[in-house]
Amino acid sequence: MSASISCLTPQRSSFFGTPTLPGPTLLFSTLMSNEAKSIARGLQKRDPELLDRLIEQYQYRLFRYLMYITGNKERAEDFFQETWIRVLERGHQYDGKSKFEAWLFAIARHLVIDWQRTKKAQSLDTLTDPEQDHPLQLANEKEPSPLHQVLSQESQETVQASLGKIPAIYREVLVLRFQEELQIEEMAGVLSVPLSTVKSRLYRGLEALRGAMQGGVAS
Repeated sequence: MSASISCLTPQRSSFFGTPTLPGPTLLFSTLMSNEAKSIARGLQKRDPELLDRLIEQYQYRLFRYLMYITGNKERAEDFFQETWIRVLERGHQYDGKSKFEAWLFAIARHLVIDWQRTKKAQSLDTLTDPEQDHPLQLANEKEPSPLHQVLSQESQETVQASLGKIPAIYREVLVLRFQEELQIEEMAGVLSVPLSTVKSRLYRGLEALRGAMQGGVAS
């Protein structure tokens, strides 16, 4: 691998920043599709210049994501390195039909899950859904989310600190949705779960975050 893989320690950034105004939807969609197809062609050819560019473009986001789901800098660094090795080895599997970052996060997530399964003692803060056998009836999605009801009264530091207090499986969906700005369908691909499961985890995550921000104990 010619690329020099380095880790960028995440600095303080707004978790739910004000999104930039989107351009025309059709044009944006076309540009994203063309970029994804270009990446797919480059990965199939194992283009080293493309890999360098991808690492430069996505290294911060990937490392930040791994930090959130592992909660450990050293582990995140190991998974960061291994993820890019997998990208190089399995680049031919990316077909350009989805966002590259969604495919990238899926690789990273699978590495973390495989590592968790090999542990002798299962951590309490894993990516296992604690209520997967108890489907949640979602509230009206048109109503303000629990997060939006309290976010305006909380500081960025409080949000970041509260994220660390909720289960990893909920923290992950909040990061993917509101920080990485993936759509529900894209999140389902990363997590390898149905759309209904994504929505359930997202809603529970918002409730858990609200509880943590208000000083409660995350469930």
